[in-house]
Amino acid sequence: MYILIKSWIHHKNKEGLERILNHLKFKYLFDDEKIDTKDKTLEKYDIIVSPSASIDTGKYPDKKFIFGPHFSVFPDDKLKQVNNIHNNSIYIQPSEWTVKTWLNMTTKKDIPIEPFPFPVNTEKFNDLGKERSKVFIYYKRRLPEELESVKSFLTNKNIEYRIFDYVKRYDEQEYLEYLQESKYGIIVDAHESQGFAIEEALSCNVPLLVWNTRDMSQEYGGSYNKVPCTTIPYWDERCGEYFYDQSELIETYDKFINKLDIYKPREYILDNLSVEVCSERFKELINI
Repeated sequence: MYILIKSWIHHKNKEGLERILNHLKFKYLFDDEKIDTKDKTLEKYDIIVSPSASIDTGKYPDKKFIFGPHFSVFPDDKLKQVNNIHNNSIYIQPSEWTVKTWLNMTTKKDIPIEPFPFPVNTEKFNDLGKERSKVFIYYKRRLPEELESVKSFLTNKNIEYRIFDYVKRYDEQEYLEYLQESKYGIIVDAHESQGFAIEEALSCNVPLLVWNTRDMSQEYGGSYNKVPCTTIPYWDERCGEYFYDQSELIETYDKFINKLDIYKPREYILDNLSVEVCSERFKELINI
């Protein structure tokens, strides 16, 4: 099996895809040069993965193509440019809610749309068994007043914390080291198609209290309509607790703290987003 990954791919997705392909022992090449469908080099490969650019697949009836998830936020003409007349192509989205959103805005006549999360690096983001005494807030594109309310809540309880702000950027190694010494984190985040930073915290076995979203209009600085969404597309009761309205913060926090010792967030990640699990999903995508 020889796979070409053609066009730009987000660095987290690239890392995850590399780990999948190495786990499956597939030969592969990453080539982000501009796609030229006159170039016969595509003929060398069994499967072509194109995360961010369309290819006229009508010219390659004997190849399999995986497109996405970086075409656009919502479906656009790039899907039609795939020209899936041979039914040899699929488009991937990182989670079920994003698949539903795209299906509500288009149809499967252009190209089937399937959920496919990329694996979390569970070896790097691991639980080292360190003493845990720290608390953090992960903040990404929510109303500043919402962040301030969480900060005031913690300050009033005399709880020290550190903020990791996605927009202002932070050093990933510092984030990792802080996670490994954190007893819990609070997430104040808008919609996430996958949510790597959240999943990396869970992989370090950090229980999370999440201020969840109902729709995409809650993104601060964005201009989205009220499209249904979530902050935590990958989640179950092992991960922590979540709430939707500020009025629920106190009650949910108390419940969260009382159950802090029984959550098993890393177990959830290993069961759902490890390289082994995601590799099996990849095999299903390419039907082997």
